[in-house]
Amino acid sequence: MLDDVAGLLICPVCGADVALAGAALRCTNGHTFDVARQGYVNLMPGGARPGTADTPDMVAARAAFLETGHYHPLAAALAALASVAEPDVVLDAGAGTGYYLAAVLDALRSRPGPGPVGVALDISSRALRRAARAAPRIGAIAWDTWQPFPVRSGAASLILNVFAPRNAPEFHRVLRPGGTLIVVTPAESHLAELIAPAALLTVDEQKDSRLAATLGPYFSQSERRSLTIPLRLTHPEAAALIAMGPSAHHTDPAATARHLATLPSPLPVTAAFDLTVYHPR
Repeated sequence: MLDDVAGLLICPVCGADVALAGAALRCTNGHTFDVARQGYVNLMPGGARPGTADTPDMVAARAAFLETGHYHPLAAALAALASVAEPDVVLDAGAGTGYYLAAVLDALRSRPGPGPVGVALDISSRALRRAARAAPRIGAIAWDTWQPFPVRSGAASLILNVFAPRNAPEFHRVLRPGGTLIVVTPAESHLAELIAPAALLTVDEQKDSRLAATLGPYFSQSERRSLTIPLRLTHPEAAALIAMGPSAHHTDPAATARHLATLPSPLPVTAAFDLTVYHPR
């Protein structure tokens, strides 16, 4: 809920403190941002064009696929890493529907006290409608994570970054000294069985070097784990998996369905991920 995280936010216009006032966030200088009836608030400047946002079809496909539980092992692995950090404020930069943030908060909620709060930042208002109700104590904020975050410096004890843009300077600014950043990226073999038949984008061969160049000046790596999940997917599940990712911008659903129809069902597919833990320099 936004009232759980309002004290962690700053006005994107003037940088002043904000507070929840009825159905709006309002800063001490009078700038006001209405809370959508779905529970999220859009802090992006008027006229901003979220051209990189997930489309409604992508969000629906992601929700449908994640509900199958196929990526539950990834959510569980992320929650296990997060539990070591014992955070009280978790910021998910590029949170999407809030699936992974909810898994982390649920894993931590059994501890004494009110439990941690979560800040879900994403540019897609469609995704944030789901993130706002993914778990208790999530505040969902529409924001372009390439821009300076509307979050207080040092507010977060844990940052999650799962298949999302990495704004290293802002990660470093909003993370407390001694805090933790967990980055999840696809491994080289991720969805290899679908690349040719479904014309998927391949994993960047320079991914690791680019990651080091981006985060290295601000963070030191403390741990890295690889996770491989052997999947057996129905054709509709495989179609949803394709439609929820970046390849959706480059593929035609009808053509995808035709290609999948030529493949066996259930379809063996490898999901492969790298989970890397960092601490601020």
